[in-house]
Order: sequence, then structure tokens, then C-alpha cells
Amino acid sequence: MCGRYYVDDETAREIEKVVREVDAKLRKERMGDIYPSQTAAVLTGKIPGLKAEEMNWGFPQYQKKGLLINARAETVLERKTFRESVLHRRCIIPAKHFYEWDSGKNKVTFLREDEPVLYMAGFYNRFQEEERFIIITTQANESVKKIHDRMPLILERQELEDWIYDDNFLEFALHKVPVQLIKHQEYEQQSLF
Repeated sequence: MCGRYYVDDETAREIEKVVREVDAKLRKERMGDIYPSQTAAVLTGKIPGLKAEEMNWGFPQYQKKGLLINARAETVLERKTFRESVLHRRCIIPAKHFYEWDSGKNKVTFLREDEPVLYMAGFYNRFQEEERFIIITTQANESVKKIHDRMPLILERQELEDWIYDDNFLEFALHKVPVQLIKHQEYEQQSLF
């Protein structure tokens, strides 16, 4: 599960390298930790070429309070709530890193060693005159598995336009194993036993 991620100035500069159009207000985009329900930059393909836009994180739940913030890659095409969005409204969520919490409730940061940005696969839809996005998760790879059994579906930079525009790539991407990440923890609880 991905319930919080981080965006910094370097992330914003990298976004400008991969998109053709950046809204002026996104240049002042929210930096720091991004929580569900907050506005964040996502990359879409509404115009020819990638475009950065602001959207809120999370779909409203119809019967309950709260938000749906993640969708499982394994079932996203089967779920009525998600199917049309993932087929027709895919997006990319750029981040410096994301967080998970270990069994001792300590925050653990996951990031790429080889790239300055994680590109997380997602999709969006319109609810009450605003667009909202969800992050797709998949089974955790070896670098995340000891902390959590789920992780964001991470795309490579050269896969970004394929994710947005290529329907044949969708099936491949939903089954891919994400790149290995590095783990950083401010401190780790030690046990005497």
C-alpha cells in the first residue's frame, strides 16, 4: 500500500524534463509529504505529449466515509469502480520516494538509487467537478517485502508514454515486477532478545 509519498524541488525539475507543457501554478507545486486527499502533480496525456496537472489523491467511497487511494494491479481491470478509468484515464505520479511503516510503526523510506524520481502508475476520474487520482499497487519485490507486502507499480522513464497511450502496454505493465529500491530508516528498533 502506498499511503504517503514525498515530492521535492528535484522532482519538480525532473517533471519539466519529461513533459511538454507545465502549468505555471505547478512550478509552485506542493513540496514535502503528500497525503491522501491533498492536491499533487500528476502526468496525463490529455494533449499530444505528457502534461503535468494538479489533482486530488483518492476516489471518494460511495457507501462509506474515506477515500480509495490505491488499487491492486492484479484486480484493477475486474473492479467496476476502476475498470473504465484504468482503460481510458491513466496517469503517472512522480515522487522522490514513498513511505511504508514497519511492524514497530517506524517510518521507512523507499527510493531509487539510479534515478532521482519514482514514476508511480495510476489513473484518474472526475468526481463532483474535480479530477482525482489513485496509485496502482502490486506485490512487493524483494527490496520492500520485509516491510510491506504491497508497493506502488513503478514505471521506468522510457515507459511513461507507453503507460499513458499504449493499450497493449497496459497488460504488460500490470504484471511487471518493479525495480529494486533502496530502503532508508532514520533508526531501527533494536531488540535484546
